[in-house]
Amino acid sequence: MENKAHALAAGIFVAALTVLVLALAAWLTRDTGIRDPYEISTKETVTGLQEQAPVRFRGVDVGKVKKIGFDPKANGSVLVRMEIDRDTPLTRDTFATLSYQGVTGLAFIQLSDDGKPAPKLVPNDEVPPRIPLRPGLLARLEEKGEVILDKVDQVTGRVNTLLGDDNQKRIAAALENIATAAHGANQLTARLDNTVRQRLDPAIAEATVTFRGAQRSIDQIGAAATQFGQTAQKINAPGGALDRVSEGTDALAHAAETFSVTSLPRINRVTDEVTRTARTVNRAINDLTDNPQMLIYGEGPIRPGPGEPGFQAPGVRR
Repeated sequence: MENKAHALAAGIFVAALTVLVLALAAWLTRDTGIRDPYEISTKETVTGLQEQAPVRFRGVDVGKVKKIGFDPKANGSVLVRMEIDRDTPLTRDTFATLSYQGVTGLAFIQLSDDGKPAPKLVPNDEVPPRIPLRPGLLARLEEKGEVILDKVDQVTGRVNTLLGDDNQKRIAAALENIATAAHGANQLTARLDNTVRQRLDPAIAEATVTFRGAQRSIDQIGAAATQFGQTAQKINAPGGALDRVSEGTDALAHAAETFSVTSLPRINRVTDEVTRTARTVNRAINDLTDNPQMLIYGEGPIRPGPGEPGFQAPGVRR
């Protein structure tokens, strides 16, 4: 009887301890705040997402996944029901993405927004607001995977075509041509080097001599310019040649003015007298031409002119 009593007491103790542990776990996992229901309806796969998975807003735990099922309002869509703390700053621009915890493969819901001011998302227990789910990194990689594989396949085909037997022969021939061209270029460089050494060096020496001669000419021109400057200074100096020329010009102008005032009127009078004398001599010559006997008989009476009494035309005899 005593053994049975000990066994019964041990069983009661284990049962009580189990109840206490369960009560402690329930107390520790209880919700301490007020949470509102929200939903996500998507046609994307939600691999790795389980019930009780955390819901985070920019990395901060704000709730958990309550239920995962199919959306009765949209055929083929997955419906995820969440419970989120009421003080979470959800707006109409808030969106959800699936993120994964390390290498475990377990997913959680990450909430975020564009950071722009937007109206607050009002909770409703009867018709929970729906938050859109955007493709995550793995979803985008899955979408682009086929395109990337197609591109890789195309590139592989082109590489295979490029590295075919015919192209390999062409590439080998091109490499040989390049090697030949490089050898020819080296020979041409050597020839140019010899040509430069044989022809350019004497030309440089001759150019040096020419430059030195030009330098001497420049020095001589500079010396001549210096002498010309000194001569110009002497000409422009007070009492110099320029001042003497100016004084001679002034004297010449004074003499011209004196000649114009004094001598020129006298010359004009002498000219008038000479003109009158020339006219008198001219008339005497004309008279002598018409009556040459006047040198022997004197002037005598003046013959009557046409229309005067006693006028007789030359060559008419009575």
